[in-house]
Amino acid sequence: MKGYVGKVLFVNLSSGEIRAESVPDAVYEQYLAGVGLGAYFLYQHIPAGADPLGPENMLGLVSGLLTGTPGFMTGRWLAVCKSPLTGGWGDANCGGTLAPAIKQCGYDAIFFTGAAAEPVYLYVDQRRAELRPANHVWGLDAVEAEQILQKENWKAKKPDVAVIGTAGENLSLIAGICNDGGRMAARSGVGAVMGSKRLKAVVLAGVKPIGCQDPATMKKYSKQLAARVRKQNVPGLVRGGLFPLAGRMLSRMKKTAPLDGFMTVMLLKKWGSIMNNGMGATSGDSPIKNWRGSVVDYDASHYRNINPDHIVRRETRKYHCAGCAVGCGGIVDIRDIHGGEFTHTHKPEYETCASFGGLVMNKDLGTILYINELLNRAGMDSISAGGTVAFAIECYENGILTPEMTGGLELSWGNAAAIVELVKRMIARQGIGDLLADGVKAAAAKLGSRSSAYAVHAGGQEPGMHDSRMDPLLGLHFSADPTPGRHTIGSGQYYDILHLWEKVSWAPPGLSHLKDEDYVASEEAGVKSVACSCYKEVLDGAGGCYYAMLMGVNNWDLFKYLEAATGWGKTADEYMEIGKRIQTLRQMFNIKQGIDPWQFKMSSRMIGEPPLQAGPLKGRTVPIDDLMRVHWKTFGWGENTGIPTPETVAGLGLDALQAEGV
Repeated sequence: MKGYVGKVLFVNLSSGEIRAESVPDAVYEQYLAGVGLGAYFLYQHIPAGADPLGPENMLGLVSGLLTGTPGFMTGRWLAVCKSPLTGGWGDANCGGTLAPAIKQCGYDAIFFTGAAAEPVYLYVDQRRAELRPANHVWGLDAVEAEQILQKENWKAKKPDVAVIGTAGENLSLIAGICNDGGRMAARSGVGAVMGSKRLKAVVLAGVKPIGCQDPATMKKYSKQLAARVRKQNVPGLVRGGLFPLAGRMLSRMKKTAPLDGFMTVMLLKKWGSIMNNGMGATSGDSPIKNWRGSVVDYDASHYRNINPDHIVRRETRKYHCAGCAVGCGGIVDIRDIHGGEFTHTHKPEYETCASFGGLVMNKDLGTILYINELLNRAGMDSISAGGTVAFAIECYENGILTPEMTGGLELSWGNAAAIVELVKRMIARQGIGDLLADGVKAAAAKLGSRSSAYAVHAGGQEPGMHDSRMDPLLGLHFSADPTPGRHTIGSGQYYDILHLWEKVSWAPPGLSHLKDEDYVASEEAGVKSVACSCYKEVLDGAGGCYYAMLMGVNNWDLFKYLEAATGWGKTADEYMEIGKRIQTLRQMFNIKQGIDPWQFKMSSRMIGEPPLQAGPLKGRTVPIDDLMRVHWKTFGWGENTGIPTPETVAGLGLDALQAEGV
């Protein structure tokens, strides 16, 4: 036993055929599981030019190599497909309890092709897999449908369910796939792909044990980490209201240096990602007013209302993902908001608070909590939804959208009531909501060239709520990753936290340096960005948590976990080579699908063209073209094209796949 099961399940929704396929050990040694296994199969099975919403597209639910083992913070799963939002590689990551449930059914991944004639769901346990009618839950939101399907299929254990809401059914290109009562694999339009296949849900009820090579070592290491986590607690005098001050101090620092990522554990335990709500506004990290404003616009009278303490006071319980002792998630009481339509919601992430806070100039916390639940139930990505609302407001401000077009909605900055109503119409595809339900790029194409300046995206995907003008390497990953607009891949700050130089021979050592140096497209910047990319692919192949990644390898040693699970005898450098292979194959997937890598370059505002005239990022511009070239060159891809060179493809052992997959 090496952590993985060694089998995948293929489901043809058009014919109803379901078959299991064994996967050779050599494939796992080359690609791990998770995103690597997804890339291995999707590259081979999705033909060039396939319609992302057509039957030829393949949707995969993939678990990580370490999920279900004693590995600490390794409970993540991904949905993978050809993205209808970008036209290239699509993946979306989520935690909760679903990842090990895939493997408990006896598979490392489940892949779907075709499209059902009527709504269906897939039921799987360790003995059987079968398609069942889903007409009775089609049209229900994700939470309602999950509850019904769990009740219907609850026998030996409570089943885990991956399900789409009405946004996925309506083929919104910014729809995700939900589990655990509204948690979401939100990005890349994966929910629209699932909806196009008329697949409402996947119900997993297996009880198969998951083994690994050296469980004793994994358990011992995990217990040590868990004990350290339990000791990390925020001092009693520290309050959420102090974070804006910390953000101001950060914005004034002229230098940056390596950090101990484990310091964030105490903050995640108490607040979760919302610890950044006020700090991001004052440091310059949070994009404001559709990326054209700053804390000068979204000042203390605004950001103090989204103080994370205000949210935590509503928390009725915390929860943990599979294999985690941090517990950054929580359930908050919202029965006093919007007439008590909902009793509770998941504690919103920072991304949601920023998307429906500073990005749209909203200072009403109740609106953010309410929209959070609306989007969770509909299965719509809050980052993309917030970015699209901001786009619509600016179009309204400039006369491109009129009151007649909006159905009377006054789309002004910070108009909480109008923002709520617009989100509802986007979910239902009603009126102006139908125009906006596919994100900013599609909406701008319909509204005409005047609106394109307000459509902030990278390759069609709305960016995460972290400003690239503050961290140029973040902007590089927004633009150069095969799934553009993603804030979880890498950045200069991430590199300083990861401490990869302590494990990886070729990773440059982290040194104190002037922030201005980060705005130079140096060879070292290329190596750092490639290191972040490779490590993130190893993480997603293993099923590791993003917050575990940000503890740094000096605290959370992913390479040690992989060795204990597999016994392969690989070095950290060899695992990073696997990451390079996965990342290169994802880029090859995009090239196969006709993507010009330059078309993923982020929007001008994200670059700082023109630069901001006020706030912490005043005058900052990202040298994005030069950064993309140095990144591609360092990866062994064409410096001016982003296309993996024949030498790189052959050196990574991808030439045979390329010959078969073209």
